Amino acid sequence: MVKTNTIDRENSIKRKHLIYSLITGLAIGTIAGTPIGWFAHQYYYQQTLARTLICRQENSSRPAAVVDQICGSRF
Repeated sequence: MVKTNTIDRENSIKRKHLIYSLITGLAIGTIAGTPIGWFAHQYYYQQTLARTLICRQENSSRPAAVVDQICGSRF
């Protein structure tokens, strides 16, 4: 005789719990991700602006049209 072991799961995952977990994850991700994204954007913007200004300073003896073509616009 073969005996099968069955486990009754009282704490099974239900769709309702998955939806609440998703909503909680989205809320935490939004709260944590917004400042991180803002700081990353500020860092990238400052680095790009500094690179452009240094390029413009190095090529200040050339005409403005050539400097715009080489370094790009500041804005």
